[in-house]
Amino acid sequence: MTIGPNFSTVLQAARLGAEWAWVEIYRDLSPTVLRYLRAHGAADPEDVLGETFVHVVRRLADFKGDETGFRAWVFTIARSRLLDCWRQSERRPLDHVAPESLVECLAAENTEGEAMRRLAQDRVRATLDRLTPDQRDVIFLRIIAGLSIDEVARALGKKSGAVKSLQKRGLTAIRREISGEAVS
Repeated sequence: MTIGPNFSTVLQAARLGAEWAWVEIYRDLSPTVLRYLRAHGAADPEDVLGETFVHVVRRLADFKGDETGFRAWVFTIARSRLLDCWRQSERRPLDHVAPESLVECLAAENTEGEAMRRLAQDRVRATLDRLTPDQRDVIFLRIIAGLSIDEVARALGKKSGAVKSLQKRGLTAIRREISGEAVS
């Protein structure tokens, strides 16, 4: 999703504090940012999403560029907030169980199906965990967030060629992992 040709109008209105503009920006970006944070295993992805948008609001005056640049800028902020949360959790480890997961467990009628779904999720996560952090970031931003090569490059502070290479190596590693599991 993109705001499109009205982006500069929406951005200017957001800078002036127009609520409708912030709603449009949030509706456009929050689903993909939230998927990105969940895919990275954020302990409380909704909280990190909120922190991301608070930071966007505070620093909006600093942003210069087009919609593509804005999307990359927002994902850069989301990634920074995620890294901050990881650092904080390393200093103060906390076993966090989301209330939704307890409800899901209690509400699961098909225990076998739920077990198979969780096993598949664990395999996917384990496969992604074997990628380098840079490969994983590129894969998440390209596939989950739907960013272009140039947007990912801006978000990660890398060159487009480096992003293409990381994506290729990451996907090759995933294919190798999957084909290895199929054989065994």
